[in-house]
Amino acid sequence: MVQVQCLDPRTNDDYNFLYCPSFPAAVLFSALFGLTTLAHLIQAGIYRKKFCWVIVMGGLWEVGGFVLRVYSVLHTTSGAFGIPSQLLILLAPLWVNAFLYVLMSRLVYFFVPDKRAGGINARRLSLCFVLLDITAFLVQATGGSMISSDSPKTTQLGIHIYMGGIGLQQLFVLGFTGLVFRFHYKMARLAGSPEWKRPLYIMYVCIVLITIRIIFRLVEFSSGVFSPITMHEAPFYTLEALPMFSALLLWNIFHPGQVLVGPDSEFPKKEKKSKRRKREEKEAEVYGLIPFSRPLV
Repeated sequence: MVQVQCLDPRTNDDYNFLYCPSFPAAVLFSALFGLTTLAHLIQAGIYRKKFCWVIVMGGLWEVGGFVLRVYSVLHTTSGAFGIPSQLLILLAPLWVNAFLYVLMSRLVYFFVPDKRAGGINARRLSLCFVLLDITAFLVQATGGSMISSDSPKTTQLGIHIYMGGIGLQQLFVLGFTGLVFRFHYKMARLAGSPEWKRPLYIMYVCIVLITIRIIFRLVEFSSGVFSPITMHEAPFYTLEALPMFSALLLWNIFHPGQVLVGPDSEFPKKEKKSKRRKREEKEAEVYGLIPFSRPLV
């Protein structure tokens, strides 16, 4: 049987936890995230959905975070495992966020006749929210990397920066939810296939799961170092690990590839003009062979 070294975090600065961590729980969630990620990898190939690499990355980060957590539990005073584990688990949910953004853009492109939602075309919708997600990622990564500092002042600053990052994430999620509502309203008025409902309802559930996780992190970091929520492991698994695993599992069960079938299920590739063709077109415009106001077909 594995023996976990449990120390008092108040008197042992090198101790990675504020509680006695569970080895079986870390192994269990490593396996659960590993299985759902493997399933997503296989499903991405079966349904030939290139955009699903986003959720695969989210799963891989979760797997990496929890596998390192297993080693961290076995070596509770070594930062070599604890720090990267914490960073991966803190940042992995942003990949799940990004997956919702790219999926919504494809639902809009596939189901909406004018391929727009909230006045934004499908391509730009994906681009805008992914860029916002990257912004939240960079802020959270900066704060998360500072939390493990030996300096209490730096650690506290890192906590504040990370909280700002997840606050930004939730703000972007709320804005995205408004567009989801708009898509729902638009589709409800159209007489067509009801297949859009299933991925949309799963998206609603995932938004709730992400919000639960964000609220947990905000409460955790704002309640101080030694508080009931930080001194017990159960909140971490029930409000961080379980919601994220549930989000990944739901997309295994109700994979968007089951609905997004056909030529409009992916964005068409943009044609790349050769340098020679671009030069010829420019020369033609200069010599008046092609009017400036009329676009090339």
